[in-house]
Amino acid sequence: MKTRVAVVYGGRSGEHEVSLRSAEAVIESLDPAKFEVSRWLIGKDGRWSPGPVLPVPGGNPGIDVVFPVLHGTFGEDGTMQGLFELADLPYVGPGVLASAACMDKEVMKQVLRARGIAVVDWVTVYRGMADIAGVAARLDYPVFVKPANLGSSVGISKVNRAEDLEAAVADAAQYDHKVIIERAIKGQELECSVMGNEKPVAATPCEIFPSRDFYDYEDKYLLDKAQTKIPANITRDEMLAVKRT
Repeated sequence: MKTRVAVVYGGRSGEHEVSLRSAEAVIESLDPAKFEVSRWLIGKDGRWSPGPVLPVPGGNPGIDVVFPVLHGTFGEDGTMQGLFELADLPYVGPGVLASAACMDKEVMKQVLRARGIAVVDWVTVYRGMADIAGVAARLDYPVFVKPANLGSSVGISKVNRAEDLEAAVADAAQYDHKVIIERAIKGQELECSVMGNEKPVAATPCEIFPSRDFYDYEDKYLLDKAQTKIPANITRDEMLAVKRT
């Protein structure tokens, strides 16, 4: 008997198009001999298609598990996970608390720092805040400016001069009222997937080689020029340190 998987994708965030691509990759990877896939597309206006498909307690016949492939706000931030919990639907990925905490860059930094994990120096500013340059004065340039709650490098700028800071913050503030200003660091760019719940397992770290000044939205999704290398070009001890962290 096939497992009936509802793939939820699209959504209201600024990462709608990225979600569409990710969903197609997920569906393509699901073995049709084992899985029966149904598509739940959420439009940019928040409408679900085909409707009505809103998950409700006791009202989800034909679904064994939901695979949310939503990026950014209203998808990765615990809101959708909470809806599935209310509807008593099993789903793939982190739960409500982990999703919400990890989406907010400031909260996540505070959690990591409390556990003794090194994080890059930052300050937090808000949309319309006065004296942004003064708040950021303790950071050396260049800095990165980011919406606190978004992903896929949407709304992110690298700022090399103080006089360009306010424009970068205004750009990021289009996506979130809270903005992170973060000291830039030089080093290798690594990513490391983690799977599992009570006994998580870290995968082999991958190294990313951007084709631009930094790994921005175009480099991730449009240009197809960035390179990746698995395993990353690091020593065995560094590999273990990344996986342990």
